[in-house]
Amino acid sequence: MIKGFATSEGTNKFAESHIDVPQQNYRKIQSLTLSNVGIGTYLGNTDSETDLLMKNAVKKSILQGVNVIDTAINYRAQKSERTVGKAISELVEEEKINRNEIFISTKNGYVTNDADIQEDFMDYVIREFGKTGIVKEGDISSQYNCITTPFLEDQLARSKKNLGLECIDLMYLHNAIEGQPQMPREKLIVYLKNIFEFFERQRKEGNIRFYGLATWECFRVSKDNSNFLSLTQVIYLAEQVGGKAHGFRFIQLPYNFQFDQALMQKNQPFGSSNQTILESARQNDIGVFTSVPLMQGKLLEWIRNKPELTHQSPSVNALQFIRSTPGVLSPLVGQKSDLHVQENLEVLKIPPYSEEEFSALLGKLTH
Repeated sequence: MIKGFATSEGTNKFAESHIDVPQQNYRKIQSLTLSNVGIGTYLGNTDSETDLLMKNAVKKSILQGVNVIDTAINYRAQKSERTVGKAISELVEEEKINRNEIFISTKNGYVTNDADIQEDFMDYVIREFGKTGIVKEGDISSQYNCITTPFLEDQLARSKKNLGLECIDLMYLHNAIEGQPQMPREKLIVYLKNIFEFFERQRKEGNIRFYGLATWECFRVSKDNSNFLSLTQVIYLAEQVGGKAHGFRFIQLPYNFQFDQALMQKNQPFGSSNQTILESARQNDIGVFTSVPLMQGKLLEWIRNKPELTHQSPSVNALQFIRSTPGVLSPLVGQKSDLHVQENLEVLKIPPYSEEEFSALLGKLTH
């Protein structure tokens, strides 16, 4: 198990060591210096070939200036976490990085099997969670989501083991709103408060540094949608259990040229009016990591046909727009092949747009 966690000194040293990366490509939050592009590890087969591709992509991304790594226990049925762990371990052993330079996040909440064990999914769940009493009847939703404290405690221990880390920088609760459609909202809020109490205990024990919500819909939909969630209400829950020094400091949500609600939808309460989730997060000093920047490649052709986007690569155009959006900390891009790593990380060779440049480009794209 690798000791330590991302620190102010370590992440600042990492940024300064990459002299070929404009320093505007690193952002300060919670005293950390984080790259404004991160690597995601969601998609891929559960085979050894994908393990190798992903491991090499993570290592090459870090060596080129990325210090934000995102995964989840259910990604590739625990193999993505293990692959990230191997990549970090090898780089530390090779003395190419220190643990305190890299910010690693993972997610718990979805029930997953173990791709390294050849066993039927339900047989695995019954053996690992049912017979052991970790989950009981009714704990797992129709979406295979479980947010009980015993389950999350078990999953945190597994994530630490998979990653080979004594401390995880950021632990997300994964799609809790979307994954519990049958649960009344009042009950769900009680669950969230209990989970935040659990996360605060884990912070004190040194197992995690921060916690957050990784979401799909709840921060992007209108207020009358059953999945809607108010960011200020969540922050209030965190303050109730952790005080002003609480650890709820990050969220994750989809944002790209097609999923533009984070930028355009004014759904978050703000005094007598409303503001967007990005505005609310910025006002409350909540870091926003964004997912699916390229929609698994589905947006690349659309981007190619936009003359307003002037960079040579469609992926660079997408990442440049997203990371330059006020309120966005880092888009998380999934990449495995050497070609995609090189193509996507060309964005690190240029600074992000200024707010004025971003506003002008947005005006061109929306008129």
